[in-house]
Amino acid sequence: MASFARPSLLRQTLANTRSPLLRQNVGVSQVVAFHASARKQILPPLPQKLDGTVNDPVPTPAPHPMEGSYHWTFERAVSVGLVPLTIAPFAAGSLNPVMDAVLCTLLVAHSHVGFQAAIIDYFRPQRVPKTNAFCNWLLRAFTLTTAVGLYEFETNDVGVTEALRRIWNA
Repeated sequence: MASFARPSLLRQTLANTRSPLLRQNVGVSQVVAFHASARKQILPPLPQKLDGTVNDPVPTPAPHPMEGSYHWTFERAVSVGLVPLTIAPFAAGSLNPVMDAVLCTLLVAHSHVGFQAAIIDYFRPQRVPKTNAFCNWLLRAFTLTTAVGLYEFETNDVGVTEALRRIWNA
């Protein structure tokens, strides 16, 4: 039964069927012609370089306090800390500038760590070192700009929680 479900055998079965109804509805010859076309690369492959041979083990990096389990624990602590900080200002009804500052700091840290993880996953420094460096510097610039903007909004305007409260009640 499993071999019958394979696409090639299914195409052969439908192509060999003598029923005109199946031949008209399925369009087997069109499907077979489409799948038999050559595969075309949209983008050229990235440069690939092997250090050693394919059978060599992957080198283990030296431990660093900002990587591994410490980094994972920091990410989870920031994520868990955001939950009560997003609910407390609206549930308690108090507008505390210290709580607003901590909320903005954790939001910026959470966003930075999330985008940094995406850069690490999609732009590996071993494959595209210049793109990785450019994306990391761009992330740092946007993080700094966001932090300065939130600081200005907190000190010279109503603050994040009051702005959200006004938008909600508008």
